[in-house]
Amino acid sequence: MEPDIIGQAAGLFAVTNVDDILILALFFAQGAGHHRSVVRITLGQYLGFTAILAVAVAAAFGATLLPESAVPYLGLLPLALGLKAAWQAWKDHRDGENEHEKETKAGGPGAFEVAAVTLANGGDNIGVYVPVFATAGAAAMSVYTVVFLILVGVWCAAGRCFATRPVIARTLGRWGHVLLPVVLIGIGLLILIEGGAVGL
Repeated sequence: MEPDIIGQAAGLFAVTNVDDILILALFFAQGAGHHRSVVRITLGQYLGFTAILAVAVAAAFGATLLPESAVPYLGLLPLALGLKAAWQAWKDHRDGENEHEKETKAGGPGAFEVAAVTLANGGDNIGVYVPVFATAGAAAMSVYTVVFLILVGVWCAAGRCFATRPVIARTLGRWGHVLLPVVLIGIGLLILIEGGAVGL
């Protein structure tokens, strides 16, 4: 039975986190050339996903750490980070700062920025994980948790791999400063609108 659970856990993770690979690739591209950015992005991804798991596990046991009505407002996190990134890109363009100078100065996103985006983007995952965890039982839930945490590392490696492929790296290097804010703002608005926040 355990191999079945491992397969189910891997499938559930892949289906609910497929969009994270693009976001991770953008983050890794932003931090290209900075060794510590890999550690910060990976740490941030683990922090954000651990928070998602903690909320889902607690809810499966009947505790509500995050009221359902609050989930749509998680969209404010990537929206704010996207607006900040857009402002920075506009400022750099206005000041005539070249890509190398930007990369040297920025060094990629911080761990808490990545964690905030991961948590906000995975807010809807909680709604999927809770019924699965609640019906799986404690032993199976532990398997799900371990598989999910292993796959977070695989996802980080895949995101970094995409960001370092020559063609993709060149594209992200040239357009990443535009794509990142667009993706973050899009995710934020999507979460707010789909969740029905403030009557949107």
